[in-house]
Amino acid sequence: MTSILILNGPNLNLLGTRQPEVYGHTTLSEVEKACIAHGKQLGVTVSCLQSNHEGALIDAVHAARETHNGLIINAGAYTHTSVALMDAVASVAVPTVEVHLSNIHAREDFRHRSYLAKVALGQICGFGVQGYLLAIDALNKHLES
Repeated sequence: MTSILILNGPNLNLLGTRQPEVYGHTTLSEVEKACIAHGKQLGVTVSCLQSNHEGALIDAVHAARETHNGLIINAGAYTHTSVALMDAVASVAVPTVEVHLSNIHAREDFRHRSYLAKVALGQICGFGVQGYLLAIDALNKHLES
């Protein structure tokens, strides 16, 4: 059975209360439940992990090569700063999709650069929680081919 790990980075634990005009009112727990349920509909096991710590995200990427067929990453601010996280994704043979709730390309200039985009299969941004479900669909389709 296909197994996908969804990694959420810094401050995403505050979803639902953090800048709801940008990120919406849905909590991280609700996002995770929606992703797990969507995965079940597709016959895919979905696991979720959130950390505010770069090293914990890197460790999870490394561990995923032994336990998961694919990764979905919303690295939050680390998207724009972490060469180490980019290197971790590049170092494992695990297909990865980058996700953002907001359209990072329509926001502040510093958010327009994504280090992860260089090593991801693709990027989905600006569709809120639906972006995670689209990422599951896209990754699952990629893994089936």
